[in-house]
Amino acid sequence: MSQKFFEKYFLVFFSLIPISIIIGPAASLFAVLAISLSSFFILPSIYKQGHNIFLSRTVKILILLYLYLIFNSFIALDFMASAKRNFGFIRFILLFIACNYFFYISKKPNNLFKFWSIILIIFAADVYFEVITGKNILGYGDDKLTRERVVSFFKDELISGAFINSFFLILVGYFFIEFNKKNKTLQISILLIFFIFLYAIFFTGERSNSIKALIGSIAFLLLNKNFGSKVKLYLFTIFTALIILIYSNSEFLKLRYEGQLLNYITGKNNISHATLTNNKYVVLYSVGYEVFKKHPFFGVGNKNFRIEVCRKDNTYKRCTTHPHQIYFEFLSEHGLVGTLILLSILFYLIFRVLKVIIISQNYVQLGCFLYLILIFTPFIPGGSFFNDFNSTIFWINFSLLYASNKKTNIFNYETKLE
Repeated sequence: MSQKFFEKYFLVFFSLIPISIIIGPAASLFAVLAISLSSFFILPSIYKQGHNIFLSRTVKILILLYLYLIFNSFIALDFMASAKRNFGFIRFILLFIACNYFFYISKKPNNLFKFWSIILIIFAADVYFEVITGKNILGYGDDKLTRERVVSFFKDELISGAFINSFFLILVGYFFIEFNKKNKTLQISILLIFFIFLYAIFFTGERSNSIKALIGSIAFLLLNKNFGSKVKLYLFTIFTALIILIYSNSEFLKLRYEGQLLNYITGKNNISHATLTNNKYVVLYSVGYEVFKKHPFFGVGNKNFRIEVCRKDNTYKRCTTHPHQIYFEFLSEHGLVGTLILLSILFYLIFRVLKVIIISQNYVQLGCFLYLILIFTPFIPGGSFFNDFNSTIFWINFSLLYASNKKTNIFNYETKLE
């Protein structure tokens, strides 16, 4: 099959990634597998073009990560529970290869970002619609489960903020590269879209994603060389004023970011939770720490946290699927040795392209970099790192971190046969 066929094929399925995530895990898995499995068909063609992906240091390190995860399955409390997740990780390595290849052969790879922009703008508009009316355009929301957060198209999953947060810096970065030609009107338009996405995240009521988005936005603007210091100061002033204005006039935001947050900190959200030590997340973190103390070297195995803490004879404070914080998740399921392996590999692969990002001023890469780093923000709660939703988004950002710049794309400098 020709390069032209694969270019169109990858464009279609990469474009569908955000929609597949909204539809659900099965659709998301199908889209990723459709991309990943096709990598097997392009390998012979790649080799004929003078490339060997196994010469890539990045691919070698990802394979090393995969081998560690296989090992983790064999030392897990429940092999099958861990193996289903760990053996399937190969799809993200293939996804990474396919993404790099698509950007390498495509004449118009930015068409992907144009399609994603349409999806995200519609999604953000739906968030505002639900905030105003109580239900999204399909009638989701405004029930006992979701009335304190915005669900948008996710219906009964409280991940709307996480979804926008995963893509908006990538797309704003693309806008700056593609449309910002020192034109003030375009700059204002891009900033307007930027703030629409950011405030949409705030309005979902997801506190941890709002904090990460805020930090990422500030860092993105500070590192953006399209604006001078004075303009940046004006932007931060306007940004802060708008937050105060919107917050002071929204009972919903006061409930989520003041009332409930303070209650969680003080332990007053429930009459039986009178102290900080009984706070919901403190309890979850302490359970993670207890599991780590019991299995300090290699942990209980990936996806085995629930098996350990939900046994009938367990002595833990709470039965839950994961400790809701990435470091406690790593320590409890992978132990100290596994956590050091995971963090060393991930941080190395993410930070090794930072110099290129700064020099080339590739704002798509900058958006990916900031998102990936903020995943590892200490203390802030979050979903399981290895679940389907978080893994798909993480590795899409990671793949674009390399693929979207010719200076870091593995087919431009890491895989060439001499």
